Amino acid sequence: MNKVYPLLMCLMANNVFALPQDASEPIKVKAHTVMIDELNGLSTYTGKAQVKQGSLMLNAEKIKLFSNQTEVIKVIAIGTNKKLAHYKQNQPNQPRFVEATALNITYLIKKEFVHLKGKARFVQGFDSFSGGTLDYDIANDKVIAKKSKDGTQRVKFKIKL
Repeated sequence: MNKVYPLLMCLMANNVFALPQDASEPIKVKAHTVMIDELNGLSTYTGKAQVKQGSLMLNAEKIKLFSNQTEVIKVIAIGTNKKLAHYKQNQPNQPRFVEATALNITYLIKKEFVHLKGKARFVQGFDSFSGGTLDYDIANDKVIAKKSKDGTQRVKFKIKL
C-alpha cells in the first residue's frame, strides 16, 4: 500500500489537464477499483471511474492514466456500447461547456489533443459534430470528424453562426 502514495502524490502535484482555470485545482479520482503499476507509470481505474480537475470531468467504465514519473502524459477513457466514455470541460471563449462522448477517448496532455473513437460525438458551444472518429486540437481550436471504417457512422454536424 505504501507504493500507491508516491504515484498518487505525483498525480496530485502535477497538472493533468493544462487549461489555465483548471490547472491549479486538485485532481480527484473515483472508481470501484484501482490498479497502480508504478514501474510502468500506469494507473487503471475501473467501475464508474471519474477523473475531475476544476471544470474538467472525465467519466468511463475504465480510465487509464499514463505518467512518466513526474507528470501524467496521457489519459484513456474506455466506455461501453451502453455507456459511452464522457469528457466535459469549460473552455475560454466558449458560451457553453465542451462535451464529448465515444467508446474510447484519448487525451494527450502536452499536445492538448483529444481523440474520440467509436460513436464519437463532440459539442462545442452551440455546434455539434459526430462520426466514427473525431479529433479535437484544443490549442488550435480545430475539430476533424471522419466516418467509421465500415462507413456506418458517417460524419454529421450542426453549426450555429
